[in-house]
Amino acid sequence: MPDVLWDTLAFAAKAFVVFATVLACAAAIFGRARAGRGRARSRVRVERVNERMGRAAEAVRRAGMDPRAARKHHKELARRERAAVSSARPSVYVLDFKGDLLATAVESLREEVSALALVVQPDDEVVVRLESPGGAAHAYGLAASQLARLRDRGIRLTACVDKVAASGGYMMAAVAERIVAAPFAILGSIGVAAPVPNLHRLLERHGVDYREMTAGEFKRTVSVFGEITEDGRRKFQEQLDETHGLFKDFVQRYRPALDVARVATGEHWHGTRALELGLADELATSDDYLLARLDRARIFEVRVERPRTLRGWLGRSLDLVRARLVGV
Repeated sequence: MPDVLWDTLAFAAKAFVVFATVLACAAAIFGRARAGRGRARSRVRVERVNERMGRAAEAVRRAGMDPRAARKHHKELARRERAAVSSARPSVYVLDFKGDLLATAVESLREEVSALALVVQPDDEVVVRLESPGGAAHAYGLAASQLARLRDRGIRLTACVDKVAASGGYMMAAVAERIVAAPFAILGSIGVAAPVPNLHRLLERHGVDYREMTAGEFKRTVSVFGEITEDGRRKFQEQLDETHGLFKDFVQRYRPALDVARVATGEHWHGTRALELGLADELATSDDYLLARLDRARIFEVRVERPRTLRGWLGRSLDLVRARLVGV
C-alpha cells in the first residue's frame, strides 16, 4: 500500500508540472496575441437605484389600471424621477464586495474608493454590501485599508452584511461607522489560522532526503516537506499570535466600545447574537436599509468592471498553489 501511495504522489507531481507548463505556454501565447492592442481598461458603471426600484413598484401598481390611466401615471412617474435627480437631496453610494480567499475584489474596490473620495459630500453616505468568510491576512488587510481611506476623510460609511462577514470579512466591516446585519448573518471569527500539512515522515520512510537552503535563521519556520523543528514551530506560533494581536488592535481602533477580549476567540455568531455582543449595530437586510432611504436620498450603485485576462487568472491560480497563506 505505501508503494501505491508513493506512485500516486509521483504521478500527481508529474501531472501538475505538465499542467503548469501548458498554462504558462498558453499565457505567453495569449499575451503576445494581445500585444499591440493597448491595455484593456476598467469601466465604472453607475446605476440609479431610486429609478430602478421605483419602476418595479410602479409596474405592480399599473397592473390593475386601464391603459389610459397607466399612460398618465407613467408620465407623472417620469416627471417625479426628473425632479428627484435635480433635487439637492444627499446621495447614498452603494458598493458591493464579495470576497474570496485572496480578496481579489480589492482591485475594483480601490478604484471605486478613489472615485468616491473625489465626489462624496459631507451629507452623503457610502454603503458597502459585504460578503466574505475571510482569507489571506495581507489581502484582507489591504481591503480594510481601502475602506479606512473613506473613514479617514470623514465620509459616513455603513457595512451591510446579509450572509457572512467573518474573519477578514469582519476586519473590513469593523472599519464602518455602522454595521447592519441580517438576523442570521454570520459575523466575528476574529482569529488567525494557518494549516500546515507535513509530508516529512512519508518522504523519510521512502528514503527521500529533502533539503531547503535558506539564509536567515527564521526565513522558513515550517514547511510542507521538511522536518518541523521545535524552534520553527515556536517561531511560527509567535508570528500567528502577532498577526492576531494586530487584528484585535485594528478592530478595537474602529469599534472602541467593543469588548474585543470577549469576542476575539475565533468564534462566530449570527446577527441577533452579534448585536448583543456589539459586533453589529442594527438588525436589517441591506434591502430594507436602502428602502428606508429611498424617499430622502439619491441612491447610486457604483461598480468598477475590470477585464479578465488569462495572465491574471494564471497568476492567481499559482498564488493559491504555492503561497503559504496565513488566513484571517
